[in-house]
Amino acid sequence: METIDRPWLKSYDPEVPANLDYERIPLFKFLDRAAHKYPKRTALVFKNWSITYEKLKERTEVVAANLRKAGVRHGDRVAIMLPNLPQTIMAFWGVLRAGGVGVMTNPLYMETEIVHQFNDAGVRCCITLDLLWPKLEKLRDAIPVEKFFVTSIADGLKFPLNWLYKLQAKKDRNSPRVPFDNASILPFKALLKGKEGYTDPRVDPEDMALLQYTGGTTGVAKGCMLTHFNLGANLQQCQSMIHNLGQQQETFLGILPYFHIYGMTTCLTWPTSMGATLAPFPRYVPLDVLKGIQKLKPTVFPGAPSLYISLLQQKDVDKYDLHSINCCVSGSAPMPVEHMRQFAERTGSEIYEGYGLTEASPVTHFNPLLGVRKNGSIGLPFPDTDAKIVDMVVGGDPLPPGKRGELVIRGPQIMKGYYNRPDATADVLRNGWLYTGDIATMDEDGYFYIVDRKKDLIISGGYNIYPREIDEVLHTHPRIEEAVSVGIPHKTRGEIVKAFVVIRKGETLDRNEVIAYCREKLANYKVPRQVEFRDSLPKTMVGKVLRRALRDEETAKRDKRKPAPEGSEP
Repeated sequence: METIDRPWLKSYDPEVPANLDYERIPLFKFLDRAAHKYPKRTALVFKNWSITYEKLKERTEVVAANLRKAGVRHGDRVAIMLPNLPQTIMAFWGVLRAGGVGVMTNPLYMETEIVHQFNDAGVRCCITLDLLWPKLEKLRDAIPVEKFFVTSIADGLKFPLNWLYKLQAKKDRNSPRVPFDNASILPFKALLKGKEGYTDPRVDPEDMALLQYTGGTTGVAKGCMLTHFNLGANLQQCQSMIHNLGQQQETFLGILPYFHIYGMTTCLTWPTSMGATLAPFPRYVPLDVLKGIQKLKPTVFPGAPSLYISLLQQKDVDKYDLHSINCCVSGSAPMPVEHMRQFAERTGSEIYEGYGLTEASPVTHFNPLLGVRKNGSIGLPFPDTDAKIVDMVVGGDPLPPGKRGELVIRGPQIMKGYYNRPDATADVLRNGWLYTGDIATMDEDGYFYIVDRKKDLIISGGYNIYPREIDEVLHTHPRIEEAVSVGIPHKTRGEIVKAFVVIRKGETLDRNEVIAYCREKLANYKVPRQVEFRDSLPKTMVGKVLRRALRDEETAKRDKRKPAPEGSEP
């Protein structure tokens, strides 16, 4: 194996080792251990419903047994298309315990996105929400799903809230009616029937646990093959680097979606491994979160910059006591320094930034808790994680500190590859290194900084958006001649999508029509928020649209609008 300098080791907190002795066990064994060590501790709490670790383990064993009876076998793909609910957690652990492979699916996906993912993965079963059923019902002939298990928000509540929810649903004429048939469409409660439990004895740590979809570094969504060991190693790395957690009973706010790998690790698997209490929120409503913090007294708040900034902007934020929070783990986009300072003043908690990507299960870098924190840095590589900056064209040997290049990473958390895409895999996994597509630098102390993107990925509110996908939708519009989308800076979401459009000669089109068209074909977070019409788009000599030129124009406009600093020359 290639040897490299690791200047970051001298910047580690004294509590953080350079190497870990990893437990090579199926991922669900971390739940089993928590249940053995803390059987009566509250595992999760949702509204007026809660469950202990002992009972949660038993429920997941029953879910696994019923999935087995439903035909799920070792290696079968099971889609979990749910917001953050108790049922999501039970389904996640139950699928893995049954020997299945989880395919976490964004409930916001449009029909075309679901069809692609389900067919690409070969999904046999789908666990979903009744509110999503109308979308899935249309697709039954287009996807390979044999059985659906459909839950309701009420299934995660107890009396009287569950009764009130059902009563309201009956009154609502628009509330979907699921045609349960006890054959191919079954209630989620069917997975909780009986007392017989099951755990697949053949699950090996090197087996695939998740087929987690991402755009990767280019193109259409691809399934990252993440093993039980990949995911287990990453949560052990998290615990090692963030070493001050787990010494008491922690409570984690579950606002980040479990269907996203960042939310899954920081809000589900990692807290479970330390016997923490999970508090899922099915959707982000700022006032609900503020009330939840005051009531539940969470100690850990994993989030994204847009979440923290949004809470700070609530007019009634000062009415709520947020001081139970001891640690905030931030990722997905840079956190403005001023907002970090404001959040620390309101809560007494520091925000610690890190970096990761789906292909790495996902976390690879984090700032030290006790050591030097450098503004704008994603921090230091995790234990057993090597990182280097290489030439953006040829790769190869590491560049010296301060030089810009592509960030490449290797470690035990790196995926096995993209499912059924050997060419795409070979493009990003080379000689044991994952080529991230991000342009970065490393300083003399081993701190890394993301400075740009080799590809044109847009990150908005923590979601990865691939402009090529938006461009393709725009180009299907009959009145659009050419179009290209870029990410432009936004004060709370990091970036938003802006589309540049050339209309066909003789046609007319307005901004609202473009946005409405995209909304029919894309998840909401991918829909352009701004549209600019042009007579032509900047291109290279060979006809390729210069996306970067448009992005640079937007940056120049923003800089021109910024007020001059105090004391500057007029």
